Amino acid sequence: MVVLDVSVVNVALPSIQDALAFDPPDLAWVGNAYALVFGGFLLLGGRLADLYGRRRVFAAGLALFTAASLMGGLSTSGGTLIAARAAQGLGAAVLAPVTLTIVTTTFPEGPLRTRAIAVWTAVSLAGGAAGSLIGGALTEYLSWRSILLVNVPIGLVCLAAIRFLGPDAARRGGQRVDLLGAALATSGTVALAYGLGGPPAFTLAGVILAGLFVVVETRLARAPLIPPRLVRPRAIWLGNLAMLLAGACLNPMWYFLTLSMQRVLDYGPLQTGLAFLPHTLLTMLVGLYLTPWLMRRANDRVLVVAGALIGVAGFLWQAAIAPGDSYLTAILGPAILISLGGGLLNTPLTVTVTSGVDSADAGAASGLMNTAKQVGGGLGLAAVIALTGEPSGGREATAQALAAGYGQAFALIAVVMAVVAVLAGALPARRDNAVTDADEAADGQRVN
Repeated sequence: MVVLDVSVVNVALPSIQDALAFDPPDLAWVGNAYALVFGGFLLLGGRLADLYGRRRVFAAGLALFTAASLMGGLSTSGGTLIAARAAQGLGAAVLAPVTLTIVTTTFPEGPLRTRAIAVWTAVSLAGGAAGSLIGGALTEYLSWRSILLVNVPIGLVCLAAIRFLGPDAARRGGQRVDLLGAALATSGTVALAYGLGGPPAFTLAGVILAGLFVVVETRLARAPLIPPRLVRPRAIWLGNLAMLLAGACLNPMWYFLTLSMQRVLDYGPLQTGLAFLPHTLLTMLVGLYLTPWLMRRANDRVLVVAGALIGVAGFLWQAAIAPGDSYLTAILGPAILISLGGGLLNTPLTVTVTSGVDSADAGAASGLMNTAKQVGGGLGLAAVIALTGEPSGGREATAQALAAGYGQAFALIAVVMAVVAVLAGALPARRDNAVTDADEAADGQRVN
């Protein structure tokens, strides 16, 4: 539900724009308000789970997310919708790290944890892809409001099921929550994103706030969101940098591809959602089956590099979209490469940045990884929009002009993904220990 809400609004963006009279530059903030607050507070969310217990924090985040979804679904103005999406992002920032913390503290390092993280990653990736399909169907047959209101009954059911998570560990006394660090991280990323497409003063403010965040975390905070010991290993700081840039490629893809389908290929909301189905299925198949199998036979670094390079090819192909293109060449072909590349790089990169971490810092490590991914997505979207610009004529532009603008966006995303491949090549070598068929069968029985 958390990851789905990153992409579920994308298919409905044209309908939301018409209903609430959004200007084109402001429309991206329906997604970015969620992504940036989500990313900015993930570090705090991850630390809360370490300090106050997974069950308590999970319940609080889920309640906030559900209430914000209700507010968003009932919005009557653009400002109210953006505020609701920001509140959703705050709830998501509390929820997401807890889920990964549960995984990394339940399974010991090795093939079994890798398989569990593969499932977690595949569900996350598929949630993003499925959001387009679900959003398209709900928008087509109900309204854009239903894509937010559907979270309310799901959230209530999940709240009722929390008792099955088991009891929380005892709270850690004497430790404070770094609220100042969380506020600086969030305000800094929002200012940077807004400044990329707006007044330069916001960019400067974002840089200053980011600098203050570093000072607070390293010098002033008694319980920093990112303990300095956590980011010293090369695998963690370099891996998270690669994760940030990968997020800057994969998350904005949904925004530009949705607009390409509806404004260049003239697809309706449901047709757009169905067109994303290959992304969903391929992502799940690669993430659940192919990637864990390869991780027992190949170096994680090799898989991340290979996945990034395959993604580059997919985005370059996607950049060639033009009016009148067939679904096979305009969507399906690039989807195969993009989904294969994303599925190959995400799990080994997630394992790399969460391995070798003490259980006391598991929440912080999960929060840092999710922060890198979500902040990368928010800043990436703002940067690509600023660099490629709104096609001439805005919403009234011809399909050819729109295709050219979106093509530039996909080409720029391909360049960033190439940088991910370069960074991944510098990661430390790592692979899972080889396991026998008997070990795999035993692990499978334990999981079941």
